[in-house]
Amino acid sequence: MQELEELIKKQALINAAKHGGKAQPGAVIGMIMANHQEYRKQAKDVSRLAGQIVGQINGMSPEAQSEELEALGGFVEKKKVEKVKGLADLKDVDGEVVLRFAPNPSGPLHIGHARAAVLNQEYRKRYNGKLILRVEDTDPRRVDPEAYQMIPEDLKWMGVEWDEQIIQSNRMEIYYQHAEELIRRGGAYMCTCPGDVFKELKDSSKPCPHRDASVEDNLKLWDEMPTTDEGEMVLRVKTDIQHKNPAIRDWVAMRVVEAEHPRIGSKYKVYPMMNFSVAVDDHLCGVTHVLRGKDHLANSEKQEYLYHHMNWQVPQFIHYGRLKMEDILLSTSKARQGIEDGVYSGWDDPRLGTIRAIKRRGIQAEAIQELMMEIGVKIADSTVSWKKIYGLNRAFLEEKANRYFMVKQPQLVAIEGIPESLMGTVERPLHPDHLDRGMRELEFNGQIYLDREDIPTQPDKVLRLMDAVNITFQDGQATYHSSSVDEAREAKAKMVQWVPLNGVVVVDMVMPDASVATGYAEESLSSVKVDDVVQMERVGFARLDQIEGLKLRFYYAHK
Repeated sequence: MQELEELIKKQALINAAKHGGKAQPGAVIGMIMANHQEYRKQAKDVSRLAGQIVGQINGMSPEAQSEELEALGGFVEKKKVEKVKGLADLKDVDGEVVLRFAPNPSGPLHIGHARAAVLNQEYRKRYNGKLILRVEDTDPRRVDPEAYQMIPEDLKWMGVEWDEQIIQSNRMEIYYQHAEELIRRGGAYMCTCPGDVFKELKDSSKPCPHRDASVEDNLKLWDEMPTTDEGEMVLRVKTDIQHKNPAIRDWVAMRVVEAEHPRIGSKYKVYPMMNFSVAVDDHLCGVTHVLRGKDHLANSEKQEYLYHHMNWQVPQFIHYGRLKMEDILLSTSKARQGIEDGVYSGWDDPRLGTIRAIKRRGIQAEAIQELMMEIGVKIADSTVSWKKIYGLNRAFLEEKANRYFMVKQPQLVAIEGIPESLMGTVERPLHPDHLDRGMRELEFNGQIYLDREDIPTQPDKVLRLMDAVNITFQDGQATYHSSSVDEAREAKAKMVQWVPLNGVVVVDMVMPDASVATGYAEESLSSVKVDDVVQMERVGFARLDQIEGLKLRFYYAHK
């Protein structure tokens, strides 16, 4: 019983300290019962003692309570661990933060690139740092000349700003200078082994016979390299030949490429490999933090060898998991092949995961930004669904998009028996929450277009034409039923949009699968401008892509 009394006393003193010197008996009892199961069978004793002890403690001064609590071992309140929202802070920030976004110009950016671009931009803003856009075009066979323009356009649409732009093919002499310096430092050697021979040596953890050649011999071969054919020799960076990962053993820094560069032509034959040019540029540009996918873990380790050979400071490497997207193609090479084969209409085909395709459908840049911020830089792989993107995008479009009527499978319907008093003009707001945007007018004279799927087959089924009347169908003939919304609710009527016979606007709707649905819309839709996103009521959000005479071509976004 003494042990129980001491426990209650301590809990009462703790509770008093939290509440200005006045402990609460119920709270003390609750703490005992919750944390000490062995006393639950002694509930009466706990309650009785708690009442007595709390009364004694509440009669003490706060100073005396504090002394008593200290004598019983004191109390340190546990701090609540709050879940970090958004991006975690960068590690080892000392001075200016310098970041880089470094795409290969093999095509436009896709949603996978958006992750690195948006996160780099966010860190740039958070630390008032510097972001470098570096176009990595040192593989002539993987360069699309149009990408030099498409990449900046895609970034600007996403709201990504950069402070400096670098194109690696402009920096070839810089890579040559650093390759020569690396040779002089003994950190690299010229290898003339055939590829299969070196692989066998590497996989067996055996050094290349050229590994211990003198600096002079290596420099001689380096000078001869531009006159050789592709595959005759490469420059290798010395690493640990016993490294557990064979891919890291003495990796290639420079090689001969017998292909014309789309941008600089045939000026050079010797090109740096990605790991060499990237490390040189990151050092020279003062990059402090590198955000990259975890598929670059081995590359980061390779580059560290070069940093150590050159006595450079290694930046902070931050690796994140792969980004997978359901039912969409993210491979640039496969997308290009599909375009060349006529499978896709272009880089902005709605079936692709390019930024251009996403933009064309009316997905907002803010939705992509928010998505990438939610995913963050966690090492675990992430799968993105269209449902998630649509949910984020809907939040932005609900406010922005004006409302209109459209029927996808139009069928002309003449309604019998409508009172003359109900004929005339129907007004609906362009946006129900923003009446200041104005109203739109629809002529209602009993002849309308309905979506074929909305026409019921049951004779007693009631349809409510939005802001108009209620109708039924008998043997295919539409008949007036009633006028009020209350009568429609009582009849459990389906509420449908409709389009007047007069002033129809023809709409082609390009769907996510690239099929085209042709329908009719109300005349007021003709005032919409290209790039505007609207909501076709009960159909979904869509972006006006182009005006073709009297026909409007939209790209469908989502419900």
